[in-house]
Amino acid sequence: MQDRYAGDVGDFVKLGLLRALSPGRRLGVAWYRYPDESHNGDGRHITYLDQPQRYKHLDPTLFSHLRNITKDARSINSLLPVLEGAISFDESVDSSTISPRERRNWRAAWFTRVADRLTPCDLVFADPDNGIIDDADWRRGRAKFGKQMPLAEVQELAEGRCALIYHHNTRRRGGHDAEVDHWLREVGMPGLAVRATAYSPRTFFVLNPSEEIEARVEEFCRQWTDLKVHLHRTG
Repeated sequence: MQDRYAGDVGDFVKLGLLRALSPGRRLGVAWYRYPDESHNGDGRHITYLDQPQRYKHLDPTLFSHLRNITKDARSINSLLPVLEGAISFDESVDSSTISPRERRNWRAAWFTRVADRLTPCDLVFADPDNGIIDDADWRRGRAKFGKQMPLAEVQELAEGRCALIYHHNTRRRGGHDAEVDHWLREVGMPGLAVRATAYSPRTFFVLNPSEEIEARVEEFCRQWTDLKVHLHRTG
């Protein structure tokens, strides 16, 4: 997650989903904060905020808040008021200034702090910039590994509780449906996915959901179809 994304259409869906699932739960958020980049136009998708007649009814409080924060400097911290009571971990996951040989240990220590911070939570959300990746060790030495969440971190964060994991769909062979099925199998625990394809393809993996959470996910997908949100279950 980068500050420049705050309030874009992806945030509207993401925060709307969290607000739909979190009542009665102790929510914890690991933002996987990454420094703002300027090589592309990501984060500019805020034109939906000019269409309150079409989208505001989905979550009026959230819509109004995001409309306000996008008028000023956008930041992760500006999102917290709509996640009332959430435990937030926003320490930067950027290890690009760390020597390559130290990056593995640095990331392990960073994730330990994430896990410790979110221990009291029974619903957790992780927001890596690019989403889930495999556990290949060579990746951990790369300067931009902070934009990814390895499978082992997904599994540890979801152990014994419900977890929501953001994933930006890629050009993986077989298409996006096959990509989602792949990660649901790789995680190795009960799960389903919320696909949101407006402007860019993104998936929210819902792992270890209770029957109540599943029902809330289904209702959310029914209500948010105007933003190309739909439920994905693996066969």
